[in-house]
Amino acid sequence: MEGEAFLWLVRHAVVVNTIEGTISPSGAPADLSDRAHLDAVRRRLPRDAASYASPSQRTVDTARAFELDPILVPEFREQDFGDWTGRRHDDLAALGEEGYAEFWKDPARSSPPGGESFEDQIARVRDGFRKIAAGPATLVVHSGTIRAALCVALDITPRAALRFVIDPLSITRIDRLRHDWRIVSVNQNVAL
Repeated sequence: MEGEAFLWLVRHAVVVNTIEGTISPSGAPADLSDRAHLDAVRRRLPRDAASYASPSQRTVDTARAFELDPILVPEFREQDFGDWTGRRHDDLAALGEEGYAEFWKDPARSSPPGGESFEDQIARVRDGFRKIAAGPATLVVHSGTIRAALCVALDITPRAALRFVIDPLSITRIDRLRHDWRIVSVNQNVAL
């Protein structure tokens, strides 16, 4: 570990005009129309903290709405769903898309065609944590990235980490200590 770090992990705002259940591509923009909610979250984030984000459009959009200028960390991207990106889960299931039903039998270890497993994402996030400097930091990332971070911090199985609910614009607080991790809160929704 690279020194103690106090992390505010924020899930990005919802994706613009997305149809529910769609696996969003990296370039999908965030819906920033709810200024009151964005401002309420921004006020809960530490001032003068380092800021980081996934390089995806929706995370960068959200970080900038918080008036942050984040360092982009590719390791914090969402899980790569390969050939399924841009498609709806319901459509993949109804069409009997190759490997879709098998994927859900073990979603932590399975990889979509041309994509990566959640276990792969956890390894990436673990590597990404090495880029986080000591001190307070805000990370604007994805739900899968936050679940992966919780997997690392809690030393739980990937399958167990997939049970966490991470809502848009929620804050998860974890601390990287000298020799361990501390969980402060998970999926904290900011009241307006």
